[in-house]
Amino acid sequence: MKKFAVQDHELVPSHVILSPEEVDVVLKEYGVEARQLPKIHINDPVAKEIEAKVGDVIKIIRLSPTAKKSVFYRLVID
Repeated sequence: MKKFAVQDHELVPSHVILSPEEVDVVLKEYGVEARQLPKIHINDPVAKEIEAKVGDVIKIIRLSPTAKKSVFYRLVID
């Protein structure tokens, strides 16, 4: 059976795991704690594909014809 790469689909935005240093910058910029970020489940297909772990923060970049680029952050939970 051929494995399907979820992120290769045109409707799936880019997902990137942030380094601890990048997380610190994002949390400071938004004035929040990691637990206050929106969540993404560890069993989400993209989270599985990028091998995210509980506690990781994922940067999601959505391209838009009007906003050009929108960036969102999600905390990986179990």
